[in-house]
Amino acid sequence: MLADRLFSRVIKKGNLKVVFSNGESRTYGDGQGVPIVARIHDKATERRMALNPKLAFGEAYMEGRLTLDEGTLLQLLCLCLDNLEQADVGPFLRCLEAVQKPLRYLHGHNPIWKSRRNVAHHYDLSDDLYDLFLDEDRQYSCAYFRTADDNLETAQANKKRHLAAKLLLNRPELSVLDIGSGWGGLGLHLAKSAEVKVTGVTLSKEQHQRSRQRAEDSGLSGRVDFRLQDYRTIEERFDRVVSVGMFEHVGPAHYRQYFGKVRDLLTDDGIAVVHSIGGAGPPAGQNAWIRKYIFPGGYTPSLSEVLRAIEREGLWVTDIEVWRLHYAETLKHWHERFMANWDKAKALYDERFCRMWEFYLAGCEASFRAGHQMVFQVQLAKQRDTVPLTRDYMYAPDKPLEARVMQAAE
Repeated sequence: MLADRLFSRVIKKGNLKVVFSNGESRTYGDGQGVPIVARIHDKATERRMALNPKLAFGEAYMEGRLTLDEGTLLQLLCLCLDNLEQADVGPFLRCLEAVQKPLRYLHGHNPIWKSRRNVAHHYDLSDDLYDLFLDEDRQYSCAYFRTADDNLETAQANKKRHLAAKLLLNRPELSVLDIGSGWGGLGLHLAKSAEVKVTGVTLSKEQHQRSRQRAEDSGLSGRVDFRLQDYRTIEERFDRVVSVGMFEHVGPAHYRQYFGKVRDLLTDDGIAVVHSIGGAGPPAGQNAWIRKYIFPGGYTPSLSEVLRAIEREGLWVTDIEVWRLHYAETLKHWHERFMANWDKAKALYDERFCRMWEFYLAGCEASFRAGHQMVFQVQLAKQRDTVPLTRDYMYAPDKPLEARVMQAAE
């Protein structure tokens, strides 16, 4: 049995029992940890999982052809990722993985027309869906947990304040560009708290409509301009540029174009902050299931890829920060909220969609807990002396504007 051979190669730690389609069962691992019992319901699924597990595993779960008798999906995924670290998957899967790596440039080729289509695939789903698991401000990126007791709303507010501090909004009327502005939460926060003028761009029609309505409802329409526009077509220059959770959609074939455009968008004394999911290892191919069902055109970069592109476009890297488990905690909150609203999500779509979304949220959480995923924030400038000599200014985001101006001038 091909599937049995794969499990035997990979699962050396933990306690996994698999019930195959013919009723036979096998146990894998060293017997330690939480017992997990998975059931595969047909032989075709067994073959597909053995030949292309990264795609077939998720497909089998979302279609109900792989179910769990004991344990949770998150526990199963963490077990698999933890074991893959030292696993010998065999020559066929090693070759398949090797072929996928150079294809990252093809999969990540995202001209403007394709970017619009990719964004619509994920972000133009039912507007009600995102209310089922996001915070009230609809922050759809990694939150910043200052303490273990922070709830999701607090942690997302922490994230916005932390980004504002890194942008060094030390004088009123600064112009700020938000690339990939989502539902407008960050732009509205910056306009209100720091008295700056914000331009936000998104390719999602749903996000654009919601963000413009929020600006009008909050009385900030005069300070915030949300546009349905690709960042590559912007001609103005800005004092500050921020991009949160958008760089994952750029694709490695466009990294130099992206950072070249950021450079051109900045004034000579401007500052940019890019916040993105990243990989803690060398460049690798994107997960096939995520690419097909969740984020077409998406790609998680390694820092080496990012820094190489920045260097070639002549920008100064003035700060780098790596967040390791913050996204795992964020996804835990999203996952729990989604599961609590399963029936509402099912009413919007169907059971298959709910299982797909569960696999997406649980799989991403597992990748941050047991895989190589992390989040990085890179601060950039054209000039070496644009930001203060120390990082102290980043840790006083709640000071009044006048105090921040004085501190930056010291």
